[in-house]
Amino acid sequence: MTAELTDLARHAADAAVLNGDSRTAFGAPRIESARDDLDRHGLHAMVRVLRKALPDGEFHAEPEIAERLGVAPRHRWLLRRWLAELTARGWVSGDEQTGYGAPREVAAPVRPDLRAVCADLGFAPELARFFERANERLPELLRDRVLAQELLFPGGDFRTAEAAYRNNPINRYLNAATKEIVTWAVGELTTSPVRILELGAGVGGTTADIVPGLNDLAVDYHFTDLSSFFLDTARAQFSAYPWMRYGIVDLNADLPNQQACDIVLAANVLHNAHHCGQILREVHNLLRPGGLLIFVESCREHCQLLTSMHFLMSPKPGVAQPGRTDVRAGTDRIFLSEREWLDELAAAGLQTQVVLPETDHPLAALGQRVFAAQKPL
Repeated sequence: MTAELTDLARHAADAAVLNGDSRTAFGAPRIESARDDLDRHGLHAMVRVLRKALPDGEFHAEPEIAERLGVAPRHRWLLRRWLAELTARGWVSGDEQTGYGAPREVAAPVRPDLRAVCADLGFAPELARFFERANERLPELLRDRVLAQELLFPGGDFRTAEAAYRNNPINRYLNAATKEIVTWAVGELTTSPVRILELGAGVGGTTADIVPGLNDLAVDYHFTDLSSFFLDTARAQFSAYPWMRYGIVDLNADLPNQQACDIVLAANVLHNAHHCGQILREVHNLLRPGGLLIFVESCREHCQLLTSMHFLMSPKPGVAQPGRTDVRAGTDRIFLSEREWLDELAAAGLQTQVVLPETDHPLAALGQRVFAAQKPL
């Protein structure tokens, strides 16, 4: 099954990007160069903020830096990630024990215009504008005087979010692969209806690509999220599909109370687990024998996202930061590596069937993957 399903998903994904020939359209050197420039724009934004708290000739500990910048407590983890990235690259001297010195002068990105970087990655202008606004308002984001949600959904407009989660080459690739795997699984499973639980469905970026292909099949699709705002939007967006249900489900609290299902779908949400291994074990228990967990995850941290999108991941006061007790403990990392996901899936008793894009694919440089893992029969 593994080779057959991988071939089907790979072909569908490449076709969705550009006539089945994404390797030609998106050469690896161009993507890697643009990816590195995207990182540099984020790093330069960090440096501009940190210069105000790190004068030349002085070293300061992270708590002092946070106080000088007025960093909201829930965003302190982001400041620590910035310092870790900058010291690892030699842009800032010092460490957690000795304190941190003033940022050094560093080379500018090859593409000084952030919009040119995004264009080379196939990102829409709306996403480039979001990154620019976030970098410009970074001190306010750190202090919680402006929320990332306000920049991502300006005036309630979803176009920026769709540019981030759907309307770009890597997400077209991942969503097409996910759609192919889901459709294949629905055809192979013997239950009727096939129960699908989508966790953290959000703006429905992945859902919108999947559900049209299920319209004539016997499925019970449960679209869930933590936010009633997203559920209300989804009810209107997917009103043509009466077999879809909607509900509030908390990934970290509600899985043991869900109905047994055949497919669990999770696009860019499992990293929010307080303990990834525990969540995968709960998914294993939730799946019927032969059922599939299909999920999309970033397996690489992007520095530009550390100054923008990652503000969405800061916990509310009193809520634990994801990963404090699992493989990410002590690192402030949000994302697991591909290897870590494979190890956690195996430990949870789930057999990995598909991981795409493969390492030799140009889009693999962006670090996002779709995984499909099966509960044994």
